[in-house]
Amino acid sequence: MAHQHIYPSVTTVLHGLADFFVAQAAAAIAARGRFSVALSGGSSPKKLYELLASEAYRNQVPWAEVYFFFGDERDVSATDPQSNFLMAKIALLDPLSILPAHVFGVNTALPPAEAAQAYTEAIQDFFGSQAPRLDLVLLGLGDNSHTASLFPHTAVLRVATASAEEVFVKELQAHRITLTAPLINQAHAVAFLVYGADKSAAVQSVINGARNVEEYPAQLIAPTEGELHWFLDEAAAAKLPR
Repeated sequence: MAHQHIYPSVTTVLHGLADFFVAQAAAAIAARGRFSVALSGGSSPKKLYELLASEAYRNQVPWAEVYFFFGDERDVSATDPQSNFLMAKIALLDPLSILPAHVFGVNTALPPAEAAQAYTEAIQDFFGSQAPRLDLVLLGLGDNSHTASLFPHTAVLRVATASAEEVFVKELQAHRITLTAPLINQAHAVAFLVYGADKSAAVQSVINGARNVEEYPAQLIAPTEGELHWFLDEAAAAKLPR
């Protein structure tokens, strides 16, 4: 069951998701003693991370108990402006003085397939003998209905293991490393953050369109035991039935 949270503006949707983040952290720490979250890249979540690091929110989360992962990463160095890790470091991790040992980035110094394998192992090591079950996975949505680096018509959409995989995105002529849909779907909670009128068609296709995961990869996201939440502004939700 997907929960839709629709807000009148970008500012209010960001605050809504920040409040949700705070609540999820508190619940996970109470239940399991730590909070594991996979961050998304791109321009939309950057505003969320800056908000979480701001005076309004920074004291609402016990950051020493939070462990950070990445839903996907670009095949660039950790100092490249395109790096999801670098964006999160500048917007969230450094301002909050997060310990490096609590941040699990993809080692992009390795070739993509090796980087994906190493990331799979790092995630498995973190969860030990248990199935890797992140507390929260934050996701964005591209106007082509991709999420993380699950792009339309890529082989990674058919991977059945809960793992990290490399993917070559033809239209970008670039390699990415991404968590697979089965790994994302093991999470306790998954939250999409989508705003702007340019995303409204993709939102409508993924939530209410005919099932076609090759065309709309974000349709693969359906947590097996966890909850799915959509945080949308009015513009992104414009094509949904209300």
